[in-house]
Amino acid sequence: MVKVKEPKFNSDGAPWVDMEVCANSLRSALVAQEGGAIRVELCDNLHEGGTTPSYAQIAMAKKMLDIDVFAIIRPRGGDFLYTDLEFELMKEDIKICKQLKCEGVVLGILKADGTVDEERCAELIALAGDMEVTFHRAFDRTRDLFEAMETIIKLGCTRILTSGGHPRVDEGVFDIEDLVIAANDRIIIMPGGGVSIENVVRLVKATKMIEFHASAMSTVPTEMMYKNSHMSEGSRKDLDYQLSDIELIKELIYWANNPM
Repeated sequence: MVKVKEPKFNSDGAPWVDMEVCANSLRSALVAQEGGAIRVELCDNLHEGGTTPSYAQIAMAKKMLDIDVFAIIRPRGGDFLYTDLEFELMKEDIKICKQLKCEGVVLGILKADGTVDEERCAELIALAGDMEVTFHRAFDRTRDLFEAMETIIKLGCTRILTSGGHPRVDEGVFDIEDLVIAANDRIIIMPGGGVSIENVVRLVKATKMIEFHASAMSTVPTEMMYKNSHMSEGSRKDLDYQLSDIELIKELIYWANNPM
C-alpha cells in the first residue's frame, strides 16, 4: 500500500512537489541531499539506464545520508526479461538492501509479451518486506500502460517512475496526465526521464505531480594533468565524468513549486 505522507504545501497553497534524484554515486547522493531532494535512487551505469550499485555505495550512503536511500535492483542493462540466474541475483541484492536498512528498492520485471511479470515481481516485493517499492521505467516498455498500472497497484508498489511510455517526459506528458487521473491516488505516478528546467513547470501544471525524478547532472572536468595521447584522440573529455549539480537540483525544486 502507498504510505500516507504528511501533506505539505507551497506558498500559494498548492501541494508541495518533492524531488527524487537519480544518483550515479555516493558523491551525487550527498549533493542531492544538500540540494533539497527527499530521496535518492542510487544507481551505477546510468548510461545503461542504471544498474544495482555496489555494497559499499549502499552501505556508505546509509551511513552518510539523512534522506531516504532507494537502491535500484537491476543486474544488467538492456531489457527487463531476466534469466533464473539474474532473478536470483536480484533477490540477493534485495536481501542486502534490507540488511543495510534502505528505505526502499526500485525494480521491474516484464514478460516477453510486454506484460508485468506479476509472479516474479510479487516474490521480490514480498522479500522487500517493510521497504517501499518503486516500479521503474520498465513500465514504459509494457504493451499497455494502464493494464500494467493496475497490475502494479495490485502488487502493492508505492509509486511508478514513468516518462509516459515515451523516451522523454516531453513526449509523454499527456500520457502521464492520464495515468495520474486513472491512478486516482491509489499509487504515486512519478514523472522521470528528461525532466529539466525547461519543462518542469509544464509537467507540474499538466500532470499535478507530487514527486518527480531527475539526475540533474553536469560534467566535471578531469583534474588530471597528464594524458596519454595514445588513449584518446587528442582530447581529455574521455576523462571527464558526470555528477549531480546542486544548483540545478535547487532550481528544479524551486520551479516545481513556483510555477508561473
